[in-house]
Amino acid sequence: MSERLQPGDTAPAFTLPDADGKQVSLADHKGRKTIVYFYPAALTPGCTKQACDFTDNLDFLAGHGYDVIGISPDKPEKLAKFREKEELKVTLLGDPDKSVLEAYGAFGEKKLYGKVVTGVIRSTVIVDEEGKVERALYNVKATGHVAKIIKDLGL
Repeated sequence: MSERLQPGDTAPAFTLPDADGKQVSLADHKGRKTIVYFYPAALTPGCTKQACDFTDNLDFLAGHGYDVIGISPDKPEKLAKFREKEELKVTLLGDPDKSVLEAYGAFGEKKLYGKVVTGVIRSTVIVDEEGKVERALYNVKATGHVAKIIKDLGL
């Protein structure tokens, strides 16, 4: 199981393809705070709700200096379908080999309907302008999570 990140840790660097196959790096966001959220699968009910919440609040978050990146194990083609179907504006990145998910502690054992399974742990990591972890939240709920982040950040 991968180690969970703690505030003050250096956020693991990554470069992953977006829904259009273009490479996006965490380094591209240096100088801005970045909310990196990890979700199990595009085009599923909980993940759709979460992505729509982030999209609905994107302008508000951007106005407070935050970029938003969603990462799942999906391939760019599926992310493109997800973006189009739900009219998403958040940057969606694919991590099919799960290396970034593991580096962020967002992949491992979790409970699903009472059973222990290995998979994506719905998580959110807030990275500061210098690339350090400001907050690391694990096993978050898909619904109401964005409102909780906004409240916790005092925005």
